[in-house]
Order: sequence, then structure tokens, then C-alpha cells
Amino acid sequence: MEAATTQLEYNQCATSYLKAVDDEMNRVYQIIISQYKADQEFIAKLRNAQRAWLAFRDAELEARFPAKDKQSSYGSVYPMCSNTFLVQRTQERIKHLREWLDGIEEGEVCAGSMHYKRMRPAQPHSF
Repeated sequence: MEAATTQLEYNQCATSYLKAVDDEMNRVYQIIISQYKADQEFIAKLRNAQRAWLAFRDAELEARFPAKDKQSSYGSVYPMCSNTFLVQRTQERIKHLREWLDGIEEGEVCAGSMHYKRMRPAQPHSF
């Protein structure tokens, strides 16, 4: 948004940024589906959770901006503000989804469906 100088440009930048973040969330989600494909019960429940999360995110946006006529109630900044809100929530979701990819510490008794982190070989020291 640094290059934007008009509200229209800010709105367009926010829309583009939301698309990029949504694409990243979908990419992470698809990787999880691929890596956990052997556990069909988990995948079905993750799909349900993702649908519920999307509904929650959209409902939370509506609670933030409840007016029917958003443009006249919130002005020309509404597209930027709503997309920024959605970006923030989606980034939080990506962080949570990545837990299934990154894994959790071995020994965590509440791991559930999450894999444990893989031990990485020690990196050689450079002197």
C-alpha cells in the first residue's frame, strides 16, 4: 500500500493483499490435506473446521461492520478496512494451520492429530 495515494488505490491494494493471503491459506490447507491423506477421518473434520472458520470469520466481519449499507455508513474506506480485517484473521488462521505442517514438540501429550516435529540434523558450525 506504500505506492497508493488515493482511497481507490488503497482499496485495490487491500483487495490484492487479501487475495494473496487467501491464496497462501489455501496452499497451506492443501499441503495439510496431502500430507495427512491417509487419515480420512481427520481430513473430513479439518474440512468441517475450515468451513466453520470461514463462516466465523465472515460473521465476525459483519459484527464489526453491521450496517446494511456499508458504503454510506462507513464511507469509501470500507473496502480497505474490511479487507484489512479479513487479512488479519486469515493470517491468524494460517499460523494455526501451519501447526499441522510444522508439528509440535515430542512428548506433548495433547498432540491429537498433529505430528511431532522432526529432529533436524545439527548444522555444522562455521568458523
